[in-house]
Amino acid sequence: MRDGAQAEGISFTVNDKLRIVQRLDEFGVKYIEAGNPGSNPKDLEFFEKVSLLKLKNAKLTAFGSTRRAGIMAKEDANLQALLKANTSAVAIFGKTWDFHVTDIIKTTLEENLNMIRDTLSFLKEQEKEVVFDAEHFFDGYQANPTYAIKCLEAAADAGADWLVLCDTNGGTFPSDIMSIVSEVVKKFTIPIGIHCHNDGGMGVANSQMAVEAGAVQVQGTINGYGERCGNANLCTIIANLQLKKGLKCIPEEQMKNLSSVSRYVSELANLALNERDPYVGNCAFAHKGGMHIDAINKNPLSFEHIQPGLVGNERRILMSEVSGRSTILKRIQEITPWIDKTSPETQYLMDEMKRLEHEGYQFEGAEISFELLVRRALGKDTRFFNVKDFRVICEEHWQDDYSASAIIKVQVDGVEEVSAAEGDGPVNALDRALRKSLQVFYPELDKMRLTDYKVRVLDTGQATAAKVRVHIESTDGEKVWGTVGVSTNIIEASWSALVDSIEYFLYRNHHLTENKDKKTDVV
Repeated sequence: MRDGAQAEGISFTVNDKLRIVQRLDEFGVKYIEAGNPGSNPKDLEFFEKVSLLKLKNAKLTAFGSTRRAGIMAKEDANLQALLKANTSAVAIFGKTWDFHVTDIIKTTLEENLNMIRDTLSFLKEQEKEVVFDAEHFFDGYQANPTYAIKCLEAAADAGADWLVLCDTNGGTFPSDIMSIVSEVVKKFTIPIGIHCHNDGGMGVANSQMAVEAGAVQVQGTINGYGERCGNANLCTIIANLQLKKGLKCIPEEQMKNLSSVSRYVSELANLALNERDPYVGNCAFAHKGGMHIDAINKNPLSFEHIQPGLVGNERRILMSEVSGRSTILKRIQEITPWIDKTSPETQYLMDEMKRLEHEGYQFEGAEISFELLVRRALGKDTRFFNVKDFRVICEEHWQDDYSASAIIKVQVDGVEEVSAAEGDGPVNALDRALRKSLQVFYPELDKMRLTDYKVRVLDTGQATAAKVRVHIESTDGEKVWGTVGVSTNIIEASWSALVDSIEYFLYRNHHLTENKDKKTDVV
């Protein structure tokens, strides 16, 4: 968690970090490196509050560095702050690359060894479990293997409980990781760990090769968050090692929560999840090509390496002109099982979909708009609200906040509500005004938010008169869905996608509540 918080664009509050700790503990993570109490007041406050939590699985770990050169460990202010965190385990990073010792922290090679010994001995005297993070180990080993090993020996002699080899620059190749970790494992009886960054796109592969070579601890982050290109992605590593290699990383019953944990952390980080992430991404089990879909329908093993449900994900059959007639029919039958290929409604919907896609609609990634199209065409939709009127006003000062305002009148069950709101542009103003009106009737709307908004110009030859396609992605914190709108008027296209998104949320929430009530009645 400490490394993940160092990613560009992430700034966790203390409460965010507390919530993540609780979720990771429930998930079954064994160690949580929670922060550096010597670096900022926020982490000090966090460690004060987290001590009140009763964790079942995770061991909190405070992070710091070896003492500064030329002083004793007990005199180092950062180490004193580390002790104030009051965690049973601490992670200490120390230099193992001779270049960093002489040119970056500017001390001697011998003094660096003393810094490692003195720091770890001091912490062991305080009865701490000590994880030694050998920073830049692989670069150091390739430049000066004798000195890099001496640094590990200094840590081992001082009582380190773990020796973690760090590919801090993230550029080492898997074959080199394999051979170097294999050599280190032979030399030490202390358990070895691996800590990989992803600068070469090999963070996951390097971590897994290290495990193959004998490492028994993998350091990484949920969703691969971290500095620069990020850290090794634990969501991928956990699934690979446990489902493919049979190694226990988390309790077996928790594996189905992998996708929800991934999305939970991305929500608190306020970053859109990479939908192409293995296992947990929205695209991980999405199928579009007609032949692929046909094969999946016959046997999912044909194009899926695991069952999506094992990691809490689901199969998605994308709606598009290349999906094939049988795929579209199957999607329609999920909504109306009584329809078959001979039904007149089927041909109408087929023709309507082709017409809309010819106009520029794209239902791939916006299946909810297709679902609503089917429900409306067959009279199976539930109208939760009607928009009676709306008006948008844009101000001249585009660079200012709230450069637009919107007034909307909605009607729910015969009752009208008028609301006005300002926004950063006309679409944002419309969104805020519509929510303001609807929350009078549907307070649960505060659970839903937009996570992505894309506009694509479809016919560039028409210049400013061009038709545009707007794709909106929304979430309620558990499910993510997409809707689409097309028009020569960008506000109209945005409005269409926005209304579909809110209609679906209300429909889904209504049916979830209804099903929950039925189960309660049965009990």
